[in-house]
Amino acid sequence: MVALFTPCCTSYSSSSKFIEISTLGENLYMSTTVNTNLKSQPTPELFSWENNWYPVTFTQDFFEDKPYSFSLYDQPLILFRNSAGKLICLKNLCPHRAAKLSDGQLINGRVECLYHGWQFGTDGECLHIPQLDKSAKIPKQACIKSFPTQESQGIIWVWLGDKAEKNETSIPVVKEVEKTGLFTVDTVIDLPYDQDFLVENFLDPAHVPISHDRTELGMKREFAAPLEMEVLSSSIDGFSGRYKKSNGSQLSSWTDVEFIAPYLVKYKLGNESTNFFGGFALYAIPNGRGRCRVLVRRYGNFFSRLFRLTPRWLEHLRQNKLLEEDLPFIVEQQAHIEKTGKNLQEIYLPLKTSDTFVIEHRKWLDKYGQNLPYYQGYTSFKRSPINPLEDIPLDRLDRHTKNCSSCDRAYRRIQLFGQIAIALAIILAALAIVTEDKTITIVFVSMSLLSIGKFTILQRLKTSFENTNV
Repeated sequence: MVALFTPCCTSYSSSSKFIEISTLGENLYMSTTVNTNLKSQPTPELFSWENNWYPVTFTQDFFEDKPYSFSLYDQPLILFRNSAGKLICLKNLCPHRAAKLSDGQLINGRVECLYHGWQFGTDGECLHIPQLDKSAKIPKQACIKSFPTQESQGIIWVWLGDKAEKNETSIPVVKEVEKTGLFTVDTVIDLPYDQDFLVENFLDPAHVPISHDRTELGMKREFAAPLEMEVLSSSIDGFSGRYKKSNGSQLSSWTDVEFIAPYLVKYKLGNESTNFFGGFALYAIPNGRGRCRVLVRRYGNFFSRLFRLTPRWLEHLRQNKLLEEDLPFIVEQQAHIEKTGKNLQEIYLPLKTSDTFVIEHRKWLDKYGQNLPYYQGYTSFKRSPINPLEDIPLDRLDRHTKNCSSCDRAYRRIQLFGQIAIALAIILAALAIVTEDKTITIVFVSMSLLSIGKFTILQRLKTSFENTNV
């Protein structure tokens, strides 16, 4: 999945010991111990997942004409703007009869439940109940839990934890994005597997030339090679590292990698001293068990003028194709792991020359992530049932197009133009039938066939917004 941008051996925190498998060389290692007993492992400090800012979507992809529904760790939530334009986040559940507020509508900066018309405002307070007399007092139990929101660097953020602990400065800012002359492309896509498997995919540069062979320039399976990988620092906040090809290739310059817990992976490319720099920020958002969302932000100062003029939706088709090439592997990978009931240390056979960051992330979860609602570490895990009613469809229309302002707009226009083209073709064909002038008949028939051709092209383009791997 590092292919979204194309461009040390570490000392792991676990106490597990490794032995060489001499037949395959020192790059292959396997643990001699297996320990899934969480209580036996010291946990002096655990990651506070609630007291964190979580990205929801890019501001430009936020639909403001209706309640915007999403979820974090299986908690259903909605976003909308009040009459003053402030972003409001509430639990997506009406306290009256448990209807979804996302099925309702926005009226004068309030969200109204579609079932009985109850209306809620800025702090989740119930402001109107049609079934109560005007003189009656609205009960306090009618309020909904609200969550702090923030907009930063074109992304909408939500704070899940204690409001008193809220700190706007703790949002993980990507400083490079604010540099002069930088160009960015933002994409949001929903995926049908757990968030930690998405992070694992992001921290795996070794799979790119194989899984994404010839998807675009620079991705070829013959480029696969051993990687020199180093973890430079590690803490409860995440870890940083770097990697390069170890075969002496001219392309073997260091690439910096950073994991900011619990969801952000950053790749830094180029060198500012040579005025050639960029990278990408990958936000893996935990929607719930078996569901996650990725916000992809590509940025750089080296994009061509032609690329800068390319419609955003066209770049999104490419981004979707890349993610979809990995999608079936990861879905099957997670299903197999959970079916076995084993931990990853028993299942994986990691290489130092490809899997260093993957294992570092899983061991970070072992050490700091035990408070998370669910996770898959290297020697430990916590799982909860996957709700089949919340499964994310595999089609591109539901996973991306409907959540993206650019693609949704392009998709609707293509549908409209397609309808116009086929209607015009029918009208021209009818005129060709009724006219007696052969020359005019030929003109009408030719124009009708041309309209049918346009309709066919538009239908194929429409399909690319709907179907996976198109």
